[in-house]
Amino acid sequence: MTHDDIQLLVAALISVLALVGLIVSRLRLHPLLALLVVCVGVGFATGMAPDTLVKAITNGAGKTLGAVGVVIALGAMLGKVLADTGVTDGLAGAILTKASPSSIPWAMALVAFIVGIPMFFEVGLVVLLPLIFSVARKLEEQKAIKGSAYVYVGVPVIAALASMHGMVPPHPGPLTAIATLKTSVGATMIYGFIAAIPSIVLGGPVYARFIAPRLTVRPDQALVDQFSVGKADPGRPVGIGLGVLVALLPAILMLVHALAEMLVPKSSFTFKMAAFLGNPIIAMLIGVLFAAIVLVYARHGDAEKLRDALGASLKPVAGILLIIAGGGAFQQVLTDAKVGDAIVHLTQAFALPPLAGADPTLNLPLLALSIGCGSLFFNYANHAGYWMVKESFGMTMGEATKTISVVQSIVAVVGLAMVLLMNLLPPLA
Repeated sequence: MTHDDIQLLVAALISVLALVGLIVSRLRLHPLLALLVVCVGVGFATGMAPDTLVKAITNGAGKTLGAVGVVIALGAMLGKVLADTGVTDGLAGAILTKASPSSIPWAMALVAFIVGIPMFFEVGLVVLLPLIFSVARKLEEQKAIKGSAYVYVGVPVIAALASMHGMVPPHPGPLTAIATLKTSVGATMIYGFIAAIPSIVLGGPVYARFIAPRLTVRPDQALVDQFSVGKADPGRPVGIGLGVLVALLPAILMLVHALAEMLVPKSSFTFKMAAFLGNPIIAMLIGVLFAAIVLVYARHGDAEKLRDALGASLKPVAGILLIIAGGGAFQQVLTDAKVGDAIVHLTQAFALPPLAGADPTLNLPLLALSIGCGSLFFNYANHAGYWMVKESFGMTMGEATKTISVVQSIVAVVGLAMVLLMNLLPPLA
């Protein structure tokens, strides 16, 4: 390690502490302002030129909004349609009818496990927020559990989505590791599913039962109302089958894309069409339009009321979008300042032998999985997913750390433990 590497690592650590201090101290600075202030501070502290720093901030914020912001906006619209037509209320009621309060976390983990196979973490959370809020609101009204019903229901979803995102192709982390190591997608996927199951169990339902009684988290009432308050027309109730189809259509389109990546030649028309329809923005757009058509227009609903509802759905998420953009800017500044390179140099100082290629018998699919597990550990303020969970659930930074940061750390550690156990067995052919 060089002196510059040490300075970069110290600057990165101080920037995170400063961010927390600005938000939780007496200043009580808004998270967006705190993120931008810290971006400027860490940029100058690491020697970035002013024009380079500004470019990093704008690129990071813009890239994050482009990748996540539009999807969240469309997800808010879809959630509003589902809530206003009584679909989420009906699905939540069906889950509560079939499952006892003690088994709700297991049911939500299973739903998120399925949804998380094709969906990125943030996209999956957007899709499932209406169901999370509807189930949690009903549990809260029934006084069925102690502590935060939203944490009780949400933590298993976070654990399942994180496990899928970090361990199972075709998510970007595992795919990047697979491409770099030139190993098998199929074997890595099988290992990923095996490692994900205990990770989800311990990081989801088990941890939810522990942490929920210790927190009083409750989302902003406007967001709860948007996603969970609504009743179906008694004369024209929406069937459970149709409700599930409408709610999960974006996930289905993304799953088709994921399957096409593994089964269809990338030069084929089928793959290109699946990739287009399975793009998160296109899939969510189709989901919103399909919901509007089958739940409102086909049932002779009020088009003017629908338009007003869709417009109103964006107001509760506007602040969330900007804070997520600030998180993207912070991440980009740290990246452009070469903090990642300094971390690599730090690991090299431990004089560990090279992993890939050091042993011809090395199980490369498991190595790819271990990299995916490592990418999940302690998701914090430099990641858009952290801010999305924090703001969506109305958490303080401490509460967000006790939920998403700890959950993803549990998932990462359990996943790595499973890698080590599976490495004792004969490799998959």
